[in-house]
Amino acid sequence: MSDDLFAPRIPEEVANKRPLADRLRPQTLTDVTGQSHLTGEDGVLRRMIEAGSLGSMIFWGPPGTGKTTVARLLSGEAGLAFEQISAIFSGVADLKKVFEAARLRRMDGRQTLLFVDEIHRFNRAQQDSFLPVMEDGTVILVGATTENPSFELNAALLSRARVLTFRSHDEESLEELLRRAEAVEGKPLPLTEDARASLIRMADGDGRSVLTLAEEVWRAARKDELFDPDMLVKIVQRRAPVYDKAQDGHYNLISALHKSVRGSDPDAALYYLARMFDAGEDPLYLGRRLVRMAVEDIGLADPQALVICNAAKDAYDYLGSPEGELALAQACVYLATAPKSNAVYTAFKAATQAAKQNGSLLPPKHILNAPTKLMRTEGYGDGYRYDHDEPDAFSGQNYFPEKMGRQTFYDPPERGFERDIRKRLDWWAKLRKERGEH
Repeated sequence: MSDDLFAPRIPEEVANKRPLADRLRPQTLTDVTGQSHLTGEDGVLRRMIEAGSLGSMIFWGPPGTGKTTVARLLSGEAGLAFEQISAIFSGVADLKKVFEAARLRRMDGRQTLLFVDEIHRFNRAQQDSFLPVMEDGTVILVGATTENPSFELNAALLSRARVLTFRSHDEESLEELLRRAEAVEGKPLPLTEDARASLIRMADGDGRSVLTLAEEVWRAARKDELFDPDMLVKIVQRRAPVYDKAQDGHYNLISALHKSVRGSDPDAALYYLARMFDAGEDPLYLGRRLVRMAVEDIGLADPQALVICNAAKDAYDYLGSPEGELALAQACVYLATAPKSNAVYTAFKAATQAAKQNGSLLPPKHILNAPTKLMRTEGYGDGYRYDHDEPDAFSGQNYFPEKMGRQTFYDPPERGFERDIRKRLDWWAKLRKERGEH
């Protein structure tokens, strides 16, 4: 006997009811909310369509801002075939099939818009495979990424595609989505004014998230029930951020975290780190700030600080939340308890200023290569001493432009690993003086 006979029967009206976010998916570019700089009347994409010159693009922005939807609408309004793949689930074989299908369409006179979600997940070789089909017009590539394209995508790919930035939804555009949802459902959200504001903050700029939260509220509400903020938290099991990440609260807390690390107070640093996690701050943003602290406030007093912060960032990227948060907390404590030095930071600023003031000066000729006879005649390379052949592997010769003379930018303190660096510098200064070099 078939097990299907015992399977619960789902009413047809329930089985056919799609998620709210899917039912509210825009049907035209005009319907897209929160991205007027791209899809509005004077938006970049609108102008491209009107000009009939759609080129390859990279859509860069946070989740839930409409990247997939806009790509699909673009293909429709431009009369292009639409193909969609995800870099997470696709490999070289899948790409070859898509490219071949696009070539066949092109022979029939129709171009293909290929949308690649999470394009940064493809490795360098896979990214390179797009170049020929972009160049010969087989596909118009639209890649979507939440990561900075400058760091995650090949330069060759970026040079052939325009990067368009999608913005997080602001409160106004999320409110507009809720009004549309209420119109589709034919009923208001059972929320107090404060609870409605909390729900919008919970979505954290994500349009898909705000509609999913609204759907959860409608499912949970009993007849004539109205949720306040506390009840909303219990229903959706999610807390509203305690500050607006675009406003003062965000900057106040990251400043407090940075200064606590600089002040060697691991307890205060952990407290502010935990507050930012609790507020819904992007953990990878915190990872980047910890890396900055490692190079600005610890520097070479403990060279492992930068290594540990980068490892913590990678660990979070691998583990995700909440497990990966512990790796960032570990890096935070390491920084707070490490010896402090801003010597490299201040030296780099001083060197930068000197470079701006003396940027036209040539290096001394004795340290320049002389690959041609003319250059050798001009004295290039004359008098250069190969340090490895010198006593103590140190020649002590001058490397600054002659008009500048020797300069001192880096002044390591007597702390941490830089104590050893200072000993080396002092030793080389002594040898330089003994050998009559300046």
